[in-house]
Amino acid sequence: MVLRKLMGIFAITLIVCAASLATAGVPDVTKCSATTGHTGFAVLYNVPNGNGNDFTAAVGAGGGVDATITVVVNDGVPAPIANYPFEDIWIESVDGGMVACTGGSTADASTDALGITQFQNPLQAGGWSLSDTVVLINGNQVPGTVAIGYNSPDLDGSGAVNLTDVQLFAGDFTTPATYDFRSDLFFDAIVNLSDLPLLAASIGAACP
Repeated sequence: MVLRKLMGIFAITLIVCAASLATAGVPDVTKCSATTGHTGFAVLYNVPNGNGNDFTAAVGAGGGVDATITVVVNDGVPAPIANYPFEDIWIESVDGGMVACTGGSTADASTDALGITQFQNPLQAGGWSLSDTVVLINGNQVPGTVAIGYNSPDLDGSGAVNLTDVQLFAGDFTTPATYDFRSDLFFDAIVNLSDLPLLAASIGAACP
């Protein structure tokens, strides 16, 4: 009887250990996190060729804010996963309005020894969004959202700043009674001459 009990305990231990080994090194998004240090909603200016602002130069209600996103990648144990490839960690807007170039919204680097990486470098993206941001790890969403929206001179999210965007901007510019966030590139709650230089400087910019 004692032997049977010992064998049962041994079998259970083997199953638990096997389960732990199976999850070791494999991201478990329920054990991962994505946070930013700023409070309130912020907007990041993007250009498809990557010449937009980095996350430390986002704009909030009170002016410039550091909207750097810090991601911690853990497995199911949970334990941090070092050297997890940055290509498999990316961001999207909740409404899909921010349109990234291929590989244009990935993390800055692979995770460090503590399983940490960041989004701080400029994105290669167009389109616009006033929705929050989600972080995905290998296609699976980390719980929660980050309060960051996006704008770009690539107003239509085609991956290039061209005459189509100029026409859209002109329409928004000439109807001041109707506020159009997509053309508020300077992001000061009004579409005016302060937005025009940003558009002009990016004509011809496209995804790599």
